[in-house]
Amino acid sequence: MPKYLIQARYTTAGIQGLVKDSASGRRADVTAAVKAVGGTVEAFYYAFGEEDAVVILELPDGIAAAALSLAVSGAGTVRIKTTPLLTVEEVDQALEVHTQYRAPGE
Repeated sequence: MPKYLIQARYTTAGIQGLVKDSASGRRADVTAAVKAVGGTVEAFYYAFGEEDAVVILELPDGIAAAALSLAVSGAGTVRIKTTPLLTVEEVDQALEVHTQYRAPGE
């Protein structure tokens, strides 16, 4: 199943919700939302810095990732960035695909 990196930044209202719900409560809600689209949470961490939370998910496909992203973003309390993750083997396979590309100016 494809993996995705989610980087989340709470809005002010999101921080207020986190205080009310607790960190473990938010993790439980995220886990339930991911399960509802057929996925699993591999890792869930809170962080210092630009991002407030970092989550690694396994999801069935890009449609499930988009559905989850739209639901979370639509709530308005969290801004997220979703990055598809590739295994080393997948990158090796991609390196075997020969494409025709001309860089600008060449």
